[in-house]
Amino acid sequence: MSKSPGERAPVRSFWWWERPRSAFLDIGLALLAAVECSLSTIAFLSARAHLSAAGAAGIAVLGALAGGSLVLRRRWPAVPVLVTLAAMPGMLGVVLLVVALYTLAETWEWPSRRRRVVALSALAFAEAVTVMLVSMLLPGGDGPPDPTPLWVQVLISVLVAVGLTVPPVVTGLYVGARRRLIESLKDRAHGLETELDLLAEQAQERARRARLEERTRIAREMHDVVAHRVSLMVVHAGALERVVAKDPQKAAQSAKLMGEVGRQALNELREILGVLRMDDERPAEPDSLAGLPRLVDQSRAAGMAVTLTVSGSRQQFTGEAEQTAYRVVQEGLTNAHKHAGGAEVSVLLAYAPNGVRVSVVNACPGGEHGSAALPSGGNGLVGMRERVIALGGTFSAGPEADGGFRVEAVLPSRLAVRAEPLR
Repeated sequence: MSKSPGERAPVRSFWWWERPRSAFLDIGLALLAAVECSLSTIAFLSARAHLSAAGAAGIAVLGALAGGSLVLRRRWPAVPVLVTLAAMPGMLGVVLLVVALYTLAETWEWPSRRRRVVALSALAFAEAVTVMLVSMLLPGGDGPPDPTPLWVQVLISVLVAVGLTVPPVVTGLYVGARRRLIESLKDRAHGLETELDLLAEQAQERARRARLEERTRIAREMHDVVAHRVSLMVVHAGALERVVAKDPQKAAQSAKLMGEVGRQALNELREILGVLRMDDERPAEPDSLAGLPRLVDQSRAAGMAVTLTVSGSRQQFTGEAEQTAYRVVQEGLTNAHKHAGGAEVSVLLAYAPNGVRVSVVNACPGGEHGSAALPSGGNGLVGMRERVIALGGTFSAGPEADGGFRVEAVLPSRLAVRAEPLR
């Protein structure tokens, strides 16, 4: 099974060791340090005094315990150093000292535990100097004392102590800092990868919402174009069916109007399809408040008793606002064709300082004319409400007290471009 780039491989742990090979390394170092501590101490004491077998065995046990502390160096880094400081006056184990100081500097955080590292390293250095100086001042056997001057012996002891303590500490600090830097970079890379995945998911979600919004917009446009034009065509077809035998001239006029409405529907559909094929910004919509008289005339030609009232000073609004107001009137007239055939319909266009208001009110249907029996999906008013609210306006649609129906929208004045005198 493949793993993602940021996923870490599972680690097989063995007690406090992350890998078995780390355990084998520490056990090997502990055995080597134990042997070295035991042999060096026995050799030092044997050269200066008589050492019995029991004493040698005791020293071997102490050396084994001191060297064995390296087994704990990864779990408790300070333990081998403390054992080294406690055992150094009696035995000097180079392997134990070097490995303990390296582990202390490599595993303890720097500089958060700087004082502990410096203090223990300084104690180890001081004890190393002391042990080396004592070993040179107390020569082995019964030979004459070493004629080397004292200051030379002190200098040699200091240099040897420096060689035993400084390199492992410096190396440990460098390796620890490098390891922490690598871990930090890995964590940062993992975090960046996670953030990139999140950004990619967010981008996909935004693209999905954009596609959904665009489909919704296209559906509204198709409904606005098709519903009104086809409704007029159905109304004209019904009128043509009734008068074709009685009044051929009126039938011809209705047929001509049907053709004109059909051509307008095709032209608007071509405009919508043209916008869908374009990659640039959408062109300005042709439907505006200036086209309301023509829209009302088309409904009159279909037999609807409709009046248009315009009040206030003419104002020019943004293209989207004008088209939305136009679509509200268009939807109101379409609903009147569907559900209030023969009823009187009033269209109001009112310009005011706070904006523009459009409304379509039809009286209670009745009389000889019935509704055109057109299908209704119930999406027209919902789409109009979404359009108006998106522009910051208000929309209402509902029955009147006398049995009629009102569709009304108010668009705010901030959408206005300029004011013109009413003609």
